[in-house]
Amino acid sequence: MVLLSLTASHRELDLDALERLSTGSGSVGRVAVGSCGPVQGAVVISTCNRFELYLDVDAPLHGDAVRHTTKHVAALVAAGSGVSEEVAADSFTVRTGPEVTSHLFTVAAGLDSMVVGEREIAGQVKRALAEARDDGTTSKTLELLFQTASRTSKRVGTRTELGAAGRSVVSLGLDLAGQDLWRGRAAELDASWRGLRVVLIGTGSYAGASVAALRARGCDDVRVYSRSGRAEVFAQGHDVEAAPDLVEALADADLVVSCSGARGRRPGGVTDGRAEASLEYVLDAAAVVRSRERAAAAAGEEPEPRPLVVLDLALHRDVDPRVADVEGVLLYDLGTLKAHAPATAADVVDRARRIVDDAAAGFEETRLGRAADAAVVALFDAAEVEVRREVDAAVDRLTTELAARGGTPEEADVDAIARDVRKRVHAALHGEIVAVRADALARARAEEAAVVAGAEALVEDAERADRR
Repeated sequence: MVLLSLTASHRELDLDALERLSTGSGSVGRVAVGSCGPVQGAVVISTCNRFELYLDVDAPLHGDAVRHTTKHVAALVAAGSGVSEEVAADSFTVRTGPEVTSHLFTVAAGLDSMVVGEREIAGQVKRALAEARDDGTTSKTLELLFQTASRTSKRVGTRTELGAAGRSVVSLGLDLAGQDLWRGRAAELDASWRGLRVVLIGTGSYAGASVAALRARGCDDVRVYSRSGRAEVFAQGHDVEAAPDLVEALADADLVVSCSGARGRRPGGVTDGRAEASLEYVLDAAAVVRSRERAAAAAGEEPEPRPLVVLDLALHRDVDPRVADVEGVLLYDLGTLKAHAPATAADVVDRARRIVDDAAAGFEETRLGRAADAAVVALFDAAEVEVRREVDAAVDRLTTELAARGGTPEEADVDAIARDVRKRVHAALHGEIVAVRADALARARAEEAAVVAGAEALVEDAERADRR
């Protein structure tokens, strides 16, 4: 069994390309396990700035299974997203073996995030594994891989200052929004979030994180809107107010935080082309214009309505980019946040990377050790056969001796004989176990290295073909 990953993130792709690639990502793991023979398990991570597939593959030494699996999964992604198979294949970074472990642990620790040290990714990694369980696509190796990644992330969080300040995509977005919210209004609000009116679009994990971040800043006026109808339940669970009408809620809002990722979802039975087009974005420019008109009417004789800051945290944009053209409205999206992501102290990152590297090395020893454990178990099984043979022979001899002295077979202490024989046989096994385990580990490493080398050769061949 070999670990294989296909990964794409903000580091390799612009967010528009990443958005297109991850469309339809929800079913790709299930389809890969069901339609590709070598794939024994799959876990998919799809977040606002990455789309990654982790596969447990039954791969032979020559690496053809790796090549076949990579092409097959890229084709599945292409079919779900609408991009060509060539574009899908070129968009992913392919990793095998120990590189998969190292990359996932790096991701889970927040070291590969748009905002280095963000803690939300740890929860997303856990949710990815939970969703794979629900879909029935996990394997023992992937379970161990993802659980160890989560433990490593927690260790990084407790042993380093990485993420200690609560840095995340949400907090970065609120920091940037705050700079505009306070501009020219410090005397009125004393740069306090208390009294600001916030509309939250969406009810998922980012919505929950947004409520927590807003509360931490002192914001006490949050209304939540959801096109899916889940606003009431979310509002009750988070002690906020549900907003049944988005335009009405926007009319007196200072800030909109949108993180539903629901663009393109349409209610059943809607076939009118114009209605479908209007629902392409959760928040379109027309709705913002109407809300600004209401705000202007409410402002009365004031020179202009209060400004509106819109923060779009969804990878599949919730907000129509033309909203930025509406007078009095400022729009921040993930591209803006990426450009403003702060740097992290090098020594903090180095300490976190050492923890990740140690954990990855330990995981690989454990994983490869399973092959060695199988060899050791086989050795013990053979030893048990020898124990039973020697015990039977010893009991036969003792029974014969007892009969010669007029005794009975029941006087033979079979349990004591078995304990003595087993102790002696197992003691003699120690050196053989050490040798067998070392040989099995060496063979497992060699087999995996051959698969990794085969995959790397395929990549090099493809790169040479591109250059020609």
